[in-house]
Amino acid sequence: MKRAPSTYLRGNFLLTTCKAAKNLKGNKLAIQTIDIKILWGRAGGRCSEPSCKEDLTAILETGSYTVGEMAHVIGSKPNAARGIPEGGSDKYENLILLCPTHHTHIDKAPEGTYPVDLLHNWKKTHEDLIRNVGKTKKYESFALLRFAVARLLSSNKAVFNSAGPLSPAAQSDPTSNLFAIWELRRLDRILPNNREILNIIDANTDLIEDIATINAVEKFRIHADSYERHIYQRLDSYELFPTEFSEFFSS
Repeated sequence: MKRAPSTYLRGNFLLTTCKAAKNLKGNKLAIQTIDIKILWGRAGGRCSEPSCKEDLTAILETGSYTVGEMAHVIGSKPNAARGIPEGGSDKYENLILLCPTHHTHIDKAPEGTYPVDLLHNWKKTHEDLIRNVGKTKKYESFALLRFAVARLLSSNKAVFNSAGPLSPAAQSDPTSNLFAIWELRRLDRILPNNREILNIIDANTDLIEDIATINAVEKFRIHADSYERHIYQRLDSYELFPTEFSEFFSS
């Protein structure tokens, strides 16, 4: 295992700034950091309502913010929407990521309009869609496969170079709000891109014919898995990106 560099000094962005981490009186709810990260990561930072898919983050030069809200499927209090006497859990399993409009709809609509089973189905369908992107993409040649992977790697690299812990801006000012961008983009860009890369490769294994490339793919798989676990619940160390992978899949 390799130890990853750490530069930023600020606290967890999603926990401290996400509006859904507070109730209407401004008091913090008991949603733990790991549940927030898993929810945002598995939803790809988008609304889970089937017809919506709104991007719930805004990355601007003048500042970054989120509009996503973590709604309870079973209400957190007995008198809340879809409430039960003992109140619903604050864990990931009982949360769904929504835009403010659809969060309002599910909580303000007449009782029974948005039942628990429906919201669980929304969440599962949406997260399955995010997780399975690329699984059905078939290419006619390794060159086309390589280009598709290279495009996603380029997206990840752009995020890392502009907002990551080794970026010039982060090195010059570790306490800047660039941490906010990095936290968001790891969850809604890098993790989904990593999953899509592996899905695309797994759907086109017949195009990979040499052992060296296969070994590079498996190293990337280990990296992607350990990096995702690190993002959800910080690890002391994790496998860094294998440079040989980009050598085989560069454009």
